[in-house]
Parts: sequence; structure tokens; C-alpha cells
Amino acid sequence: MGQKEEYGFFAMLDRMQYIERWALMRNSRTENIKEHSFDVAVIAHALTLLHNSFEKDKEGAILPDPYKVQAYALYHDCTEILTGDLPTPIKYRNKEITKAYKEVESEAAASLVDLLPEDPDMRAEYLELLAPSVSGEEEQLIHKLVKAADKIAAYIKCLREESSGNAEFSAAKKATGRIISNMNMPEVEYFMEHFVPSYGYTLDRITGRDE
Repeated sequence: MGQKEEYGFFAMLDRMQYIERWALMRNSRTENIKEHSFDVAVIAHALTLLHNSFEKDKEGAILPDPYKVQAYALYHDCTEILTGDLPTPIKYRNKEITKAYKEVESEAAASLVDLLPEDPDMRAEYLELLAPSVSGEEEQLIHKLVKAADKIAAYIKCLREESSGNAEFSAAKKATGRIISNMNMPEVEYFMEHFVPSYGYTLDRITGRDE
């Protein structure tokens, strides 16, 4: 019997729970990138369903697979296991910093993929999820949907912090809200109008038991 091979890829992904977001902010409840990724995946899936519903009767419309978008969203922050969560004001301070950080993210993705078996198909599949290409129209749309979901999740985090009496996130809420509004995506507008408000409700109100 040959020597047993062991691979650390998924054990490494499990460590997403140790990487906290909003590190420069005072949080009433800390949020890690593992739980954030779940939130983004759920929202991205919903945005794709809405997009496809709105666009299905239009000639030449691009209708992405909701589960494909969900997968990209689920893995969108995995490289932060190695890079950490760089605060947005620093990450996008100027083009040079943004470009350098993108290069670091690419290196981190390659390092994570090295923890998989030496199967070219498996490694290529996960590398695409960790460092997706945005060359084609569908890929660009998927990127937009995941980015929108990421911003909505951040906005919801700000709502939660405000509802707990923490004013630290007030400016971030306004800035994130402006970014979301400027996306001009009907599916995003629908989600913000019809789904986001209930995040501030009590459990009884969400379930309709306070009527």
C-alpha cells in the first residue's frame, strides 16, 4: 500500500473564521470572512434569480447560472486567509496600492491551490473561483453581481451595528448606500427595497407575530 497523501486546502479554507472584517472599526459584534462569504453567496444567488427574471424575455440577454454565481461569491474572499482583510480606504487609496494588492491576491490564490492534489482540472477549477477571470461578457456580469452582493452584505452589517446603538458605522452605511445606488442594477434596487428593510426588524415582526 502506497503512502497516504494529505492535502490542506479545505483545512485552510476553514481558517476563514479567524479573519475578522472591519478591523479598524469598533464592532458591537465581530464578523469574520467565513460568515460574510455565506451572506454574499446567499445574496448573489438571489440577485441572479432576479436578474434572470427581469431579463429572460430580452433578446440576447445573458442569464448566468445562479449556482455558478453563488460559487464565485462563496469563494470571493478566500485569499484573505493569507492576505488579511485590508481596510477599503487603504485598498483603494490609489491605483498603485490597488494594483499591488491585486497581485498579492493572485499570489495568495496560487498558494492556496498548491494545497490541492496535483490534478490540473481540480486546480484550474479552484483557481478560477479564487481568482476569477472577467474577460467575457458573462464573466463581467457575474463579477458585477458578486460585487453588488458584497456591498449589500456590507450595508446590512452597517444596519445591524446601527440597530445595536453603534454609531461607528453611520458613515460607512451612507458611503456603501451611495455605491449600491450608483450601480443602477434593477435586481439590486429590488433587493434593497423589498428584502433589506426586514434586516432591522424584530423576530416577531419578521415572522408576523407582532400583528
